[in-house]
Amino acid sequence: MTRRAPALGWGFLLAGALVASFCVLTVQLAFAALAVGVVGMAHGASDLAIVEHRRRPAFLMLYVSALFVCLMWWIVDPAIALPAFLLASAVHFGLEDAPKSRPFERVARGISLVATPATLHAASLTRILDLAGVRESGASAMVSILAVAGGVAAACLVIIGAARHDRRLLVGTAALLILPPLVGFSVGFLVLHAMPQTKERRDRLQCVTTIAYLRATGPILVLAVLLVGIMGGVLLRWDPRACGHSLPASRRWRCRICW
Repeated sequence: MTRRAPALGWGFLLAGALVASFCVLTVQLAFAALAVGVVGMAHGASDLAIVEHRRRPAFLMLYVSALFVCLMWWIVDPAIALPAFLLASAVHFGLEDAPKSRPFERVARGISLVATPATLHAASLTRILDLAGVRESGASAMVSILAVAGGVAAACLVIIGAARHDRRLLVGTAALLILPPLVGFSVGFLVLHAMPQTKERRDRLQCVTTIAYLRATGPILVLAVLLVGIMGGVLLRWDPRACGHSLPASRRWRCRICW
């Protein structure tokens, strides 16, 4: 039974991704929120546990401050905040997902996770960026760059994965390339980043099973999910396009119709 559990988990994930891929954008967003914001959050829930006790207050202060700065930056100027966030994410993924690989593979992995979803779904991603607050002209240019970079990175990873018979790398890259952006990124994020990192953190904390790891990190995980939910709610409240009350981008923060 224990051997079948991981296979069942991957089966449910892929089945859910396929169903969400044929649904409206709202359902795809809900899938991404669940996959990335809840399941994927488990690997980061141990951040505090691996920090020395005497450094934890400073770590928490810096962590919350960084979240607040990112939130305010996104509200004030999403056209600049989003590319900066994508760049930081690419660096993070590249460094964490293949720490012992050659720099070439690390760069490809970092680029692929944030850029490959644009390769075959440029129109869908442009719409998502527009809803996120990026102006249409800026979104089109950004998606064009991401599509080329993501396609090249994905091709490199497919070659590497085939040469190594690395099914995880092949499945994750295929999901990023084929599935709609929100769904593809969610599956790729879990397969290539969150799940391997969760296992590494579990071993580092000397937890025998994933259940033991979740028990050890449970309080932080719940707080992190709540915090992400609050931030998402603030962003939805702040951007009138999320509720259909359109205003010029320069006056977006002034909308009070939904309050």
